[in-house]
Amino acid sequence: MSPDTLVSDKKQAEARQPAKPLETTAAKLKDLTARRKQISLGGGEAALKKRKKSGRLNARERLDLLLDPSSFQEMYQHRKHRCTNFGMERKDLAADGVVTGLGAIDGRPVCIASQDFTVAGGSLGEAHGQKIVEMMKMSLKCGSPFIMINDSGGARIQEAVDGLNSYGEIFYHNVLASGVVPQISLICGPCAGGAVYSPALTDFIIMVRGNKMFITGPEVVKSVTGEEISAEQLGGADTQATVTGNIHFIADSDEQAFAICRKLLSFLPSNNLQDPPSRNTGEVDLTEIPALDKLMPDSAREAYDVREVIRLVIDGGDFLEVMEHWATNIVIGFARIDGNVVGIIANQPLVMAGVLDINASDKASRFIRFCNAFNIPIVSFVDVPGYMPGVNQEHGGIIRHGAKLLFAYSATTTPKITVILRKAYGGAYLAMCSKSLGADRTGAWPTGEIAVMGAEGAVPIIFRREMEQAEDKEARRQELLDEYRVKFGNPYLAASRGLIDDVIQPRETRRYIAMSLRALQSKRDLRPPKKHGLMPL
Repeated sequence: MSPDTLVSDKKQAEARQPAKPLETTAAKLKDLTARRKQISLGGGEAALKKRKKSGRLNARERLDLLLDPSSFQEMYQHRKHRCTNFGMERKDLAADGVVTGLGAIDGRPVCIASQDFTVAGGSLGEAHGQKIVEMMKMSLKCGSPFIMINDSGGARIQEAVDGLNSYGEIFYHNVLASGVVPQISLICGPCAGGAVYSPALTDFIIMVRGNKMFITGPEVVKSVTGEEISAEQLGGADTQATVTGNIHFIADSDEQAFAICRKLLSFLPSNNLQDPPSRNTGEVDLTEIPALDKLMPDSAREAYDVREVIRLVIDGGDFLEVMEHWATNIVIGFARIDGNVVGIIANQPLVMAGVLDINASDKASRFIRFCNAFNIPIVSFVDVPGYMPGVNQEHGGIIRHGAKLLFAYSATTTPKITVILRKAYGGAYLAMCSKSLGADRTGAWPTGEIAVMGAEGAVPIIFRREMEQAEDKEARRQELLDEYRVKFGNPYLAASRGLIDDVIQPRETRRYIAMSLRALQSKRDLRPPKKHGLMPL
């Protein structure tokens, strides 16, 4: 018998010996310290070194960077799996592959879970999933935001239906928490298959470049459909930010993702029973912005960047744009005006003249409903020529998608302030929070044009016969265009009907909004009792 065999037999014999109880307090404290140290190593020192060499942070380093220093209180760190399939009974998975607990961001409590890829690839099994669910329950109970840092190879195959059930429970609690506490997902590692649905059910997704997120990978796509595509093209961060619209923010590193998360939370209340964090000093800022008077081009055909309007109106030009790279014909995001948090929605004339299409309608309507759920007033800047025409849009369902915007604004009870900058035509005028959809304050710049459609579209319809009979058709056409513009190419007809509260100088915009926000702080909007409305598909 070889010496190695003797040593192995001796170890097995020692392992079969019953464990001796710890008899002193000092021994028990030493044991706890040793257990904590072992758990903190995750998949082991070698795995952590490999992780560091690859330039990636581990689960606990991420928590240290995101949370306030020394604020993390770990929970369920001793939780273990109970799987006995395929040799799993011999595997001791530290913290079962996910670090969970309570922490603080800028002094405000949050509930958080961070998946540990060094432990079984961060795979989700029964205990792993239950730890996440417990933090979601804690989030609901305490009224604190829930943050999930995703870095997982997916479901733990050995645990079969138990792991799948845990995914289902996570999804269920995502929905329970929806509209009650803010939910933020950070994609800092792989996220594929069923794992993608929890982030999709949360309020905001921040994704770090270099990671992938998809239902099925390139190999499956090729085997089923014959299409060839790289993992990056299929589900990389840039694809998700610009093509699919699945994510809200894109980051170049974990550190940048955490900075975005902290800034995002600075605009949000901890739950739906609180107001957003205010920096109001008690005095209304009545400052005028002369630069706004010079911003609008003389020609209605000339584009401008609506983000410049936003930057000049808000406090310190500090605007957190959401979904910046998708459906860029509409701009959404968070800012403060006179210290009060607002959600901003604005048509972007630089992109497709600011027209509303399927994606823009979806983007804006979901943002509106988030703001309403968390008591965030909505400010809408309107310069919209209409809904996007075309076969693709019609066949893609622009009717039902466009109706989402009408539904979202109409269902909103939070303060709604609308400023019409230039074009406001047809159904798109209505959809951008007109008075008839419940806007509490509606102001317009003198450059506002409120009509069924623009002069170029309306005149050939109204005066078709008259133009055909004219000797000089072009001259008569120009006369009719001018006549139409004089009558409808301004905000005064709408103001005469009470559909606009006031026509304001652009320089007065900030003051107008600030005073409106102050007046609407005590707004009450009673609705018919019901479970919920039925939003268009």
